[in-house]
Amino acid sequence: MEATLSSKGQATIPKAVRERLRLRPGDRFKFFFHPDGVIILPRIPASRLKGIVPKPARPVSLEEIDAATEAGATARFRRKR
Repeated sequence: MEATLSSKGQATIPKAVRERLRLRPGDRFKFFFHPDGVIILPRIPASRLKGIVPKPARPVSLEEIDAATEAGATARFRRKR
């Protein structure tokens, strides 16, 4: 997707992007420079995050959470070497 910068330094965020990020008028953004380009992240109030993660099919125990966290950290460590 593309956008054009106006003579006033403004750009319109494409509708598909606004819908995907659930952006509303007045929302604020942060810009981060990255070696591959610029990352634009909306600053979303915590109250809008409610319900964004679906509920699991079954309750998950703390032991299962700990095991998954450990497995993920171990796998990530192995990839870095």
